[in-house]
Amino acid sequence: MDYSAIFTYMYTEIALIAVIVAALLYDLIAGKRGRKAFHAFMCILMLLFIAGTIFPYHSETAEIFGGMYVYSPVAGIVKSVLAIGTLLVFLQSDSWLRREDTEFKRGEFYVLTLSTLLGMDFMISSGHFMMFFIGLELASVPMACLVALDKYRHNSAEAGAKYILSALFASGLMLYGISFFYGTTGTLYFDDMAAGINGSPLQIMAMVFFFTGLGFKISLVPFHLWTADTYEGAPTAVTSYLSVVSKAAAAFALMVVLIKVFGPMTEYWQTLLYIVIILSITVANLFAIRQKNMKRFLAFSSISQAGYIMLAVISGTPYGMTSLIFYALVYMVANMAAFGVISAVEQNSDGKVGMDDYNGLYRTNPKLAVIMMLALFSLAGIPPFAGFFSKFFIFTAAFEQGFHVLVFIALINTVISLYYYLLIVKAMFINKNDTPVATFRSDGSTRLSLLLCLAGIIVLGLASCIFDGINLYSFGI
Repeated sequence: MDYSAIFTYMYTEIALIAVIVAALLYDLIAGKRGRKAFHAFMCILMLLFIAGTIFPYHSETAEIFGGMYVYSPVAGIVKSVLAIGTLLVFLQSDSWLRREDTEFKRGEFYVLTLSTLLGMDFMISSGHFMMFFIGLELASVPMACLVALDKYRHNSAEAGAKYILSALFASGLMLYGISFFYGTTGTLYFDDMAAGINGSPLQIMAMVFFFTGLGFKISLVPFHLWTADTYEGAPTAVTSYLSVVSKAAAAFALMVVLIKVFGPMTEYWQTLLYIVIILSITVANLFAIRQKNMKRFLAFSSISQAGYIMLAVISGTPYGMTSLIFYALVYMVANMAAFGVISAVEQNSDGKVGMDDYNGLYRTNPKLAVIMMLALFSLAGIPPFAGFFSKFFIFTAAFEQGFHVLVFIALINTVISLYYYLLIVKAMFINKNDTPVATFRSDGSTRLSLLLCLAGIIVLGLASCIFDGINLYSFGI
């Protein structure tokens, strides 16, 4: 085996393993005084990790471990986006981790989060279904621990139980589908399996089972039933990580597998996606209107956003690939901004997460209200913010492939989503409240994360014309 190739092409995973080991050692060695600097240590470490891996070192694709691991520059870009999202989560988690009942869990939080990120990286770069499944489980099992980390508050233990049971069921169905493909093609390698796929009824059923597993990770209807309860019960920092980083990794992995493996069955998986997209966008929008809890509200919002992401997947084109990555980046900064405000209010108001609690927020905390408003405008797709252009790109990608009715339905649902996003804006700026959330000052780490998210919303909107001309697919998948 050429070990130099491992370090040459797996530099992201190797660097991430080094970060995990550093976090473990710091947690073991640092005393009570050293633990106070744990947050700063991890943020600096993640910043160095991102700086060292953000630019692809090679412009060509390569395979190692006999083709089980596939390096591609575009996958490296996606990994960098996920790492940036993880850094934002770390910045927003400081005030929560400083509580007396969670301070001793700092090490567990950082190690578990980075372990899920490592699993996502392996899943993205897999060229073999065994590697793909190992990455998926490495991302899922620690995530269940993160969801239940705050087990003495806010139904976190119940949320963790629901998540792991749903994940196990979805993983079982996925393995069942993969076993059918292995039985009909005789291989688990992506490239070899594509040559043996003929679209038989057994393979169509196997594809549906496989899609179920990733549909659970992405929170697509009808695999979404765990989402609202888990988002509500999990710690807010974990919820934001689950809604952005995990979803983006699974969406990219799904698009890669559909193109590389299920290319001969394009008409079948496009029909499946067609139905799932309509259900996800419509059902999520209708249920979001009814929510009175901010975390459940954003849970259904994330289901709707997942449906929009699938518009890029269903196109199956280079432009769709570029649109998916840009949409994930824009969605990350907008959703992180919204969850950052929710986390700040929750930590400084004795756990207030109800929608009515945001009535009159502008009177007492105008900066947080403005940031939340801009984040919601971006999620709704209002110009000139980045969310408008990201939606425009994925609509264009799907429209160019002839999905005119689907894009029209998505546009109608965009109007519905604008309505329920404006309900929050109305609560903050117009509704009166005799006992509004008291004026407070967020910690510096949270303020920095919100500032970065706000800059991303504005700058990405201004730079959208540049992203529109980039074909990331040309780097290979």
